[in-house]
Amino acid sequence: MEGGPASPGFAHLCGLRDPVMSRLVRAIGPLGEEARRRGRPEDAFGSLLRSIIGQQLSTRAAKSIYVRVTALFGGRVPTPGEVLERSAEELAACGISGRKIVYLKDLARRVIDGRLDFVELERVPDEEVRARITEVKGLGRWSADMFLIFHLHRPDVLPVGDLGIRRAVMRAYGLTGLPDLTQLEKIAHPWRPYRTLASLYLWESLEMEVLPPSCEEMMR
Repeated sequence: MEGGPASPGFAHLCGLRDPVMSRLVRAIGPLGEEARRRGRPEDAFGSLLRSIIGQQLSTRAAKSIYVRVTALFGGRVPTPGEVLERSAEELAACGISGRKIVYLKDLARRVIDGRLDFVELERVPDEEVRARITEVKGLGRWSADMFLIFHLHRPDVLPVGDLGIRRAVMRAYGLTGLPDLTQLEKIAHPWRPYRTLASLYLWESLEMEVLPPSCEEMMR
């Protein structure tokens, strides 16, 4: 995944005519491995399992439940077969809702019977990846985008449904409200073909106490 000081993506974002993103990237500097992975497992099944767990939860709550789930399987990501073997009661004891348990079981079955082939997903375009992942119960565009970013390491993914990205853009660009889809895509257009890396910087910016000054502030 892009992010090092010598990478084309880092150079591209630093040299943008978009002064907000350029300034943000320069202020944060090259991203380390932890920032590039953001707690996501490298295992393909684990990546989608983590996405299901994290739906409609804060990052902290999702991480806590994910840790309890992996603890149930000896501190590691379970296999699809192991998820099917566990009862709903055992999974619920980890903090997973009944609806999400149904989603996890459906995901596990599809991987086992070959309807969701992770090896094949590595070879198909982004839109095809989204189409196949969203066939799983409970997995939508956001989950597919997280898979594209953190597992397949596709370079030009803009997770338009991610609330954190929208909040970060609102904050960095001085907007009065969360950007809608059209506004977000327009703002992100100059970041191509490295919108994935730009998104990682936006997530990272949410951890910053003070953002670099905006264009308007610099002109005062």
